[in-house]
Order: sequence, then C-alpha cells, then structure tokens
Amino acid sequence: MRLIAHERGDAAVWDVVRPARPSRVAGVTMAGFLRGAAPADHRVVPHAAVMLALDLGPAPLIVDDADGRRHRGGLVAGPGLGGAVRVRGENVECLHVRLTPVAARAVLGVDPADLGSGVVALDDLWGRQASRIRERLADASSWEERFALAEALLAQRRTAGAPVEPEVAWAWQRIAASGGRVRVDRLAAELGWSRKRLWSRFHAQIGLPPKRAARLVRFDRAAHRLAEGGDPARVAADGGYTDQSHLHRDVVAFAGTTPAAMADESRRATAALTAPAALTDPAALTNPTGSAGSAGSAGSRWISARPSWTMCTR
Repeated sequence: MRLIAHERGDAAVWDVVRPARPSRVAGVTMAGFLRGAAPADHRVVPHAAVMLALDLGPAPLIVDDADGRRHRGGLVAGPGLGGAVRVRGENVECLHVRLTPVAARAVLGVDPADLGSGVVALDDLWGRQASRIRERLADASSWEERFALAEALLAQRRTAGAPVEPEVAWAWQRIAASGGRVRVDRLAAELGWSRKRLWSRFHAQIGLPPKRAARLVRFDRAAHRLAEGGDPARVAADGGYTDQSHLHRDVVAFAGTTPAAMADESRRATAALTAPAALTDPAALTNPTGSAGSAGSAGSRWISARPSWTMCTR
C-alpha cells in the first residue's frame, strides 16, 4: 500500500484506503476510513447513494441524526441523508460502502424506502450476520483481504436478493446519467407508464420520488464542483439551475448551510479532490421497453480523504 498526498499535520484529515480496482459488483464502491486520537466532527452532506458503515476499530463511529438521536457501530443510511446529521468519533476504523439505490434493495434485503430519511442499525437489518461480518473483517490481515471479503459478501447478497424492476432501474440510470436534468414526464412517456405509476414504483424501490431523486443527483454533482473550488455561477449554469440563487436554495435545503460554508467545510475536513463515485450501471441504460434512452495496480491504495468520498462531507 502507498500513502499519497497525505497531510499528517492536519488534524482534520481522514486516512482513507481504497481498492486498487473498481468493485466487480455493479453499483458498489468501497473505502476504508481511519481516524486517530484527534476527534472528528463533521456535517453529513447528502448524496445520491445508500451508505453502509461497518465499524472495525477500537472505538465506534458515532452518528447524531437530525432528531438528536445518537447511533453507534454498524449503520445504514438511505439516499439523501444529511443536513443536520453529524459524524463524530476518534480512534475510528471502518469500512464504508456506497450502494446505488438500484443495488441497495438486493444487497440490504429491504427497499431503500423502508430506511426512511434516518439512520438504521445494521444489526436490525441483518441480525447476527452483521456481527459475524464485522468480526471477520476486523480479523483480516490487510485491507486487501477486507475488500475481498466484503466484495464476496455483497456479491452473494446482491445475487440472492430481490432486484429492482428493470423499468425502475432504467429510470434511475437515466436520472443519474443526465445529472438530474431529465424530466420525469419524459421518463414516464418513454416507459409507457403514467406519472403516478412511475412515482409509486420508483419511490417504493429507490427510496425517493423521481423528482426528488433528480434534485438530489443534481445537487450531488454541484456539491462536488463547489468542493473542488468551482465558481458558484458556473456550477449553477452547468448543473441546470436557473441561476445562482436557485443553487443557493438547493444547497441550504439539502445541506443546511450555504454553498460557501459547505465547500469550505469539505475542504477543511478533507485534503484532496476527486470525481464523484459512479451512480450508474451502464448495462441498465437500455430501456426495458426497447426504446432508446440517452445517457447523458495490485494492492490497495492509501489516499487522503477526498470530498467525493468522505462519509462526513464529500
């Protein structure tokens, strides 16, 4: 493993280790997070994925939700969690998994809609299996072994779980590939569904109504651009916002703070920048009705936490 661009003097930086290759399980992205004795305390910025965290170290990851409840240990959060939610902890070591909403249904064994807008203990979803998985991952001799074990488990669960309907998966992929700019009525028309039918099926299986999912995907991309130092006016124009004020309102609604404060918090909590994790599975971009839909080294790698990857900001 190789340490890249790491700033040990910066108490705000998380150590992050990522697999050397993308996961073979469609819709799954993984990273390992480590935090030393310096306490972490970060806002959670929402993004368009279901988040799964497995604590493996001497101290638990702590999540304080919007209702003031404190959660510890293995956790799952539905798409769009953030705003008033904060992540805290010290001496933390955990495996963090991002699941596209299409993958989440099969992997978790529940519809993302059942997660609601809060945080759910992994033990409540997987029972004793959650503890056994944590033990195996904690006992692994390296992060390479941890990633391999986790990938095998996730592949098994996705194969055995109930898939999202092809039409719903296609609608999600169109939204993600377009950056949230595709119109919901157009999706319904291309599927040959009514708006009501699309809303009902999509909400139940993805966890959000189609229009809010599109807003979240658009916000997700804009948040990455802002964290990278993008000019807010350009980010707004490129992202499909009517103007900079529109972007400002969306950031306040999703993140609970201003665009400048969100970007600054991301930069202080993390050390480098990268592109957003993939939200789409290219194979699902084929319309199940047959019509054409447009898509808008060995070993693990150590990196500093990047705004697109931290469990805390972006």
